[in-house]
Amino acid sequence: MRYIVSILGILIVLLLAWLASSNRKEVKVKPIIMMIVIQIILSVLLLNTEFGLSIIRGISTIFNKLLEYANEGVSFVFGGMANEGEAPFFLTVLLPIVFISVLIGILQYLKILPFIMKGIGLLLSKVNGMGKLESYNAVASLMVGQSEVFITLKKQLGLISKQRMYTLCASAMSTVSMSIVGAYMTMIDPKYVVTALVLNLFGGFIIASIINPYEVKPSEDILEIQNLEKQSFFEMLGEYILDGFKVAVIVGAMLIGFIALMAGINHVFELLFSIPFQQILGYLFAPFAFIMGIPLKEAVNAGGIMATKLVTNEFVAMLDLSGGKYHFSERTLGILSVFLVSFANFSSIGIITGAVKSLNEQQGNVVARFGLKLLYGATLVSILSGVIVSIIL
Repeated sequence: MRYIVSILGILIVLLLAWLASSNRKEVKVKPIIMMIVIQIILSVLLLNTEFGLSIIRGISTIFNKLLEYANEGVSFVFGGMANEGEAPFFLTVLLPIVFISVLIGILQYLKILPFIMKGIGLLLSKVNGMGKLESYNAVASLMVGQSEVFITLKKQLGLISKQRMYTLCASAMSTVSMSIVGAYMTMIDPKYVVTALVLNLFGGFIIASIINPYEVKPSEDILEIQNLEKQSFFEMLGEYILDGFKVAVIVGAMLIGFIALMAGINHVFELLFSIPFQQILGYLFAPFAFIMGIPLKEAVNAGGIMATKLVTNEFVAMLDLSGGKYHFSERTLGILSVFLVSFANFSSIGIITGAVKSLNEQQGNVVARFGLKLLYGATLVSILSGVIVSIIL
């Protein structure tokens, strides 16, 4: 029965994408089927084989070690602010982003990261039926983040068509930056974080190729990566340290605001209607939870967490999921965890629009016009990833 629900779920997600398509006749079926098959194979490899679990354990060990190093710096500066075992979320989860940001900066400075991004992007372009630019952008978004990636494309940003711009932004919203992957791993199982990263990469291409199909001519498929202004090694370190700290503070501020707002709205709805606002959202999202393979008895609570992620951000939803308030089955936890690993939320529309607009005013206005469609597509990517995982778990 669960396989029937999962297959039905894939078909519903593809149908929802097709209904929003800008050119339904141009949708290429073969690459879509191929990428769904690749998603299933990679899910089996990562979650159901000893080889895949070894890879995940290795990645998890690396991030745990990085978090240990990061905590050395945090403890030196903030030691004594919290009792043993009661360190604040900001210190243990958010501030380590600073150290991981520095590592990304070093890999950028040594030209290792650009080489990896271009190489993987070239391989992906052979599979997804899209251009080198789109493939590079998806990998780069995963490595450096949804706003920083557009800086690397600054040279050709003004020459990119509206159709290609949608795909670039959709990839940026469907993935997450490596700088905060370690933070996710402190809240949900690392194996689901790694699996979601891989699935979302292909899922972004699948949904974008249905919602926004187009043909890339060989003469247009040129990738020009902007070489950033030459800095000394220590200038670069200082910049990435401050950038990482800004990310940590911004995420912390958003958590304070969104969690407080959600608590207030829930309380008002309980007083007026005797039901929390989050539970109302849960009923609205329950059908999507069901097609992701979550049992009906858990669908409303799961739907509430899914809605929380959409209207606030993934950190708020992950904290809700890991807070011990719900008693989900292991399978439901896995499906929800994969769903939550993406930047698909309302605030991301503003972040991406602002990033593009700061580099090219005209393209920023283009992105602002298809903002809701962008969020719609990125949410479908998250749902598709959850459906794929439900086949395996």
